[in-house]
Amino acid sequence: MLAGQRLAAMGKFTPEFPDAEALHVGLARWNRRRLAVQTPHGDWPSQLLEDQRMLRLEGAFVEAFRTHVAELVSGVPSNPERFIAWFEDLKMSGPGQWDPLFDWLATTATLEQMKWFLNQEAAGEAGFEDLVALTQVKLPARAKLELARNYWDEMGRGSPGGMHGPMLERTVAGLDLHPTIEGTLWQSLCLANLMTALATTRRYTYQSIGALGVVELTAPTRVSSLDAGLKRLGCAPEQRKYFALHAHLDVEHSIAWNAEALIPLVEEAPARAKFIAEGALMRLICGEQCFTAYSAALLAHHHPLVYAA
Repeated sequence: MLAGQRLAAMGKFTPEFPDAEALHVGLARWNRRRLAVQTPHGDWPSQLLEDQRMLRLEGAFVEAFRTHVAELVSGVPSNPERFIAWFEDLKMSGPGQWDPLFDWLATTATLEQMKWFLNQEAAGEAGFEDLVALTQVKLPARAKLELARNYWDEMGRGSPGGMHGPMLERTVAGLDLHPTIEGTLWQSLCLANLMTALATTRRYTYQSIGALGVVELTAPTRVSSLDAGLKRLGCAPEQRKYFALHAHLDVEHSIAWNAEALIPLVEEAPARAKFIAEGALMRLICGEQCFTAYSAALLAHHHPLVYAA
């Protein structure tokens, strides 16, 4: 029922950024700067003014997106068990699910095409472990513990070799990828900007929980396809390890996230269900936009391409 829903015309939210590409390139550059580790400097007043301007742009973007999905979440159940049933159904019927792009990547794409796709994905990666860490601040104990367990897994349970972020970095280096903001489609930047906005803005805490939870719910089938494609193309196990790991681990994470974070939060305050649903749908719609844009770009720039759009 939801699969045909798309976010259209994400551009004209503010006069400063009259189109979607300019908006999301600007937000991406700002996020890179503001989230970087820094030391005290004398330019902080001007940076603060810039932050205020960008926060207004970011807020306008998210609020426009919330308005877009308002009808989709209007009937979301607030009963915890019924809400989880609705949430878990997103894996089958949510926007972007079972996109044929991933079967094509698994079975047909050349190494050049796979690397182009992964370059886009790497540039749009917001850092799942950091998003979880930002989101868990001041949450109720049970949900906070579940996010802590998820974070600990993302951090390799204390082993540097098992940390998921550096694992992805090794994939990027091993495949000689060079992700840049300027070389990335705005739809991928939009996804990262959305996830960052939700996790760093306390008024969107429950939307962030929904967005992160739906990643755990829906990612395994896609990363399995990427692992299969990389294996078919002869890529080394170290280059596939990130995807192979997530194909199995995210299934366990999703079950625990739903039981230990979503259900307790909705039990405690049923009105949270709508906010969690908003975040989940926004994240899926961003993913769907990415898949459509990736397919179009591959069709335009990599002939011949056998892909049933």
